[in-house]
Amino acid sequence: MSNWNDPASGFHPWSASDYLPRPKLAELQLQRLRSTVTLAYTRVEHFRKRMTERGLAPDDIGSLADLARLPFTVKADLRDTYPFGLFACPMEEIVRLHASSGTTGRPIVVAYTQADIEVWKEVMVRAFASFGVHRGDIIQNAYGYGLFTGGLGAHYGGEALGATVIPISGGNTDRQIMLMQDFGSTVICCTPSYFLHLVERAQEEKIDFSRMRVGVFGAEPWSEAMRQRIQKDTAIRGYDIYGLSEVIGPGVGAECVQQAGLHLYEDHFFPEIIDPATGQVLPEGAEGELVLTTLSKQAMPMIRYRTRDVTTLVAEPCACGRTLRRIKRIERRSDDMFIIRGVNVFPSQVETALLKVEGTLPHYAIVLTREKGLDDIEVQVEVTPEIFSDKMRAMETLHRNLGHALEQVLGIRAKVTLVEPRTLARSEGKAKRVLDKRTI
Repeated sequence: MSNWNDPASGFHPWSASDYLPRPKLAELQLQRLRSTVTLAYTRVEHFRKRMTERGLAPDDIGSLADLARLPFTVKADLRDTYPFGLFACPMEEIVRLHASSGTTGRPIVVAYTQADIEVWKEVMVRAFASFGVHRGDIIQNAYGYGLFTGGLGAHYGGEALGATVIPISGGNTDRQIMLMQDFGSTVICCTPSYFLHLVERAQEEKIDFSRMRVGVFGAEPWSEAMRQRIQKDTAIRGYDIYGLSEVIGPGVGAECVQQAGLHLYEDHFFPEIIDPATGQVLPEGAEGELVLTTLSKQAMPMIRYRTRDVTTLVAEPCACGRTLRRIKRIERRSDDMFIIRGVNVFPSQVETALLKVEGTLPHYAIVLTREKGLDDIEVQVEVTPEIFSDKMRAMETLHRNLGHALEQVLGIRAKVTLVEPRTLARSEGKAKRVLDKRTI
């Protein structure tokens, strides 16, 4: 096993769970699953009612396969029971509350006991260690603090690892760059779209990222093409981290130095892949919707939570030696899909097509319109200063190449609009790529 005394090993004492033999891990999962189902059944009226309707009791869960007999939990359940209807602990045992912004209705409220906070710290330490982050690194945490789980999740994980954490939060780009230089940050945590904005601003000021080794990018889907662009432009290693507030926050899964999928921390979160249309569990290797069950959450256990994230569960061993199964990087959500002229289209497909073509910047917007009853799609994309200054011939060639790339990936023709650099709005948090004018 790796030695924590070697900072490059990617190992930490808490990482021992990453290397459990699969039979031992399965025993631990079943033990924790039975305890979690009993806790939810005993203390959460909403879940007890759902199980009773199916004629189920906690003792009916005798194997991991029996998980498929339990009802799903969806985001609407959290809104319908707002604020504290899914809590399995009295308020005096709750040490922290987080919530979503609530822009589409009632906010999603999530709760933590002190034991839950310790689990959260543990999985974040394991994630940082898997990226090769270690004691002595300086982590610039540009995830938002507050009710959003990203900032505090990364903060406490970084401190528990033994690294130095700069709690700068999101936004204030010029200060971000100043502290990056003055403090010698070696790790950056933020959304990938915001990091692109940081890079762009730093390049304007002729500031490099030579001391920064690792980027921890999450909170929004991003493509492999985006990673390659980031690593080419900055020479850092960009890693994907996965999580969601309803389950715990960031730290449900993370890549390792192999960058070959995200290891799920299966001793705390049990994964299933289902057909999003039928709800049937799919075999390993099939693409579908990720469903997660918490195995150690006390304040607010989640049973078969439908994430709406589309991915594939990978069982083959990873070259890093971890025994944890992986999921392929999540580049789309089942609820992100829109239909244009009868064809299913995802924003991630547009990003993949654009980044294949030289001369574009990784900033784009998708505009959906409806005219005469037909839906249409326009892709606005920024071009590099060199292309924009070259004007007609280079712009015409780029326009033609982008149209061809989009048609190949999407299967339909899309209107392409080339815009000059720094025309499109930048995001200091999660990127908003789609403007749907069909509902306006």
